[in-house]
Amino acid sequence: MTAVPLAGRRVLVTRATYQAGNLSEGLRALGAEPVEVPVIEIQPPQDFAPLDRALTELANPLATYGWLILTSANTVHALADRATALGLNLSAISQLNVAAVGESTATAARGEGLRITLVPETYIAESLASSLAGQVAGRRVLLARAAVARDVIPDALRAAGATVDVVDAYRNVMPESAPALLREAMQKGIDAAAFTSSSTVTHLADAARHAGITFPFAGVAAISIGPITSATLRELGWEPAVEATQSDVSGLIQAVIHALAPR
Repeated sequence: MTAVPLAGRRVLVTRATYQAGNLSEGLRALGAEPVEVPVIEIQPPQDFAPLDRALTELANPLATYGWLILTSANTVHALADRATALGLNLSAISQLNVAAVGESTATAARGEGLRITLVPETYIAESLASSLAGQVAGRRVLLARAAVARDVIPDALRAAGATVDVVDAYRNVMPESAPALLREAMQKGIDAAAFTSSSTVTHLADAARHAGITFPFAGVAAISIGPITSATLRELGWEPAVEATQSDVSGLIQAVIHALAPR
C-alpha cells in the first residue's frame, strides 16, 4: 500500500460540523479530499421539562435510578449543558451506574466527571442492551438519547425486568445549508460517502431530495460505520460497499481505505 492510499479521492463527510474534524483529518492524512456536507445539526429538545425533571432527580442523593444510559457523545454534552443551566453537578453523582454505548461516548462522559461502569464490546445499541440485560432486573433506568431514536434499548431492558424512563436530550435536524452544499459537492464529483449513523443516511437522503439529486448516488461507494447504519442504507436502496469492522471513526477510515485504495 502506498503512503497515501486515498490520493485524489473525494470522500463525502456527513457528520455535524463540530464533529467532522477527526474523520476529515484522518482521511486527509491518507491523501483523500474530505468534502464536508454536514447533514446533522444538534438542537435542543422541543420541551426541556422531562429532561429537567430527570436531571434534578439524578442529582438527588435519594434518587432511585440505578443506571444512566448514554447513547452518544452528543447526549453527554446535552446533559452536561442542561445540568449546568439548572445549577446541577453531574460529577457529584456517585451512587449511579453509567453505561456508554461506545468508547467515544465514555470518553465524553468521563470528561464531564461521570464514572463509567460499562462499555459494550461492540459499539451498537443491541450490544449495549445485551450487556445490561442481566444487571437491570428490578432497577430503575434513565435512558437519555436523541428524539425519534430506535426503541431497541428500552424494549430490551423492559423485557429484562427494568423500569425504563426515556428522555429526549436533543434533536437531530438537517441544516438549511445542506442541500446547496450537497449540490456543489456532487457537481465536482465524489468517490464515496462516509456514514457515521443512521441519521446521517436519512438526512442525506432528505438533503438530496431538496437539492433535486437522485438518491442513492450512482457510482458512489457508501461506507458504513456499522450494521445499523448499513441496514438504514439498504432500506433506502443503497447497498454499502464496505461496513466497518470496528464501529468508530478509525474503523470507518479503514473501511474507506478498503473500498477505495488501489489493490
